[in-house]
Amino acid sequence: MQLSNRLAVITGGAGGIGAACARRFAAEGARLVVVIDLDPAAAEAVAAEIGGVGYGVDVTDEAALTSLLERIEDEHGPIDVMFSNAGAGIEGGVEAPTEGWDRLWNLHVMAHVWAARAVLPSMIARGEGHLVQTASAAGLLAAIGSAPYTVTKHACVSLAEWLSITHHDDGVRVSVLCPQGVNTAMAPRQLGDGATDGIIEPEVVAGEVVDAIENERFFILPHPEVATYVQRKGADPERWLRGMRKLRARSLEGLGSGA
Repeated sequence: MQLSNRLAVITGGAGGIGAACARRFAAEGARLVVVIDLDPAAAEAVAAEIGGVGYGVDVTDEAALTSLLERIEDEHGPIDVMFSNAGAGIEGGVEAPTEGWDRLWNLHVMAHVWAARAVLPSMIARGEGHLVQTASAAGLLAAIGSAPYTVTKHACVSLAEWLSITHHDDGVRVSVLCPQGVNTAMAPRQLGDGATDGIIEPEVVAGEVVDAIENERFFILPHPEVATYVQRKGADPERWLRGMRKLRARSLEGLGSGA
């Protein structure tokens, strides 16, 4: 799908990857870019910059998100690209508070479910549309410092796979974004949490997202090394686990030394 003359919606669009993609989508000639964020003023500021529209909504509120997406289609026309990008981090393992687990589950999984549920009927009826969902390399590998982040991002990747399998023949394309470290407010501090192969700029990620939409690619891997790591994991899981344990030890050493 070419973005020219299309309507694109981006959640988590007020900063980082979301804002970079909003600017890039507009530069590619999108008819309208809708910027959604928890912070309405920030969403409106990015939208004003690119000639789009901005709204504030909590994407973990199913009723509010669904109502807003229905309003967008009523006022502006069918949504061609639904980019579910909002995300957050939390540290800890199984001892992390249940509230934190629930928050990340709703943000990284159910918000994508609710967005897809809202826009799929129109896309299927038209025989075209593109869903983009932001996961993480942690959804294919692991974020050593966060069990909730790792688990919910894995679930996000699985959801995207299911959507692609189920709705490809309906004309709906699906892409899942799995970067490592990106220079945003969520940039990783440890090797094992995604700083392994360098921190890239959000604009680089935006370029990869556009390329994936245009070429209908499922995986978006701004750090190409991730593909190699996934292959190694599949070929020899025991060796991969040993390597991740070593990476965890190196990360902990780095934190202890203040590096």
